[in-house]
Amino acid sequence: MERVAFKMKLKPGFKQEYIKRHNEVWPEIVTLIKNSGISDYSIFLDEETNILFGVQKVSGNTSSQGLGSVEIQQKWWDYMSDIMDSNPDNSPVTTYLEEVFYLA
Repeated sequence: MERVAFKMKLKPGFKQEYIKRHNEVWPEIVTLIKNSGISDYSIFLDEETNILFGVQKVSGNTSSQGLGSVEIQQKWWDYMSDIMDSNPDNSPVTTYLEEVFYLA
């Protein structure tokens, strides 16, 4: 199982809305993520920079950011695009991060 980390950017003033939407995450998104071999998924917010930091375990061949060909994922990205920096297809602008240290 591989651990994947990435960062995204929340637009200023949308912390509570981001939390609300994720507290009400669609069951279809949860099912898609879990069925894709993704687990132990967390997102953290650095309030000074509005940077969202995501980390997840991946046992399949893709992270959650690689599910863009699935219709429900596209709808979720559309739903979130007004509060996050997004690409033209409404996927979040994502930068993968290199692991430089890990202590198990």
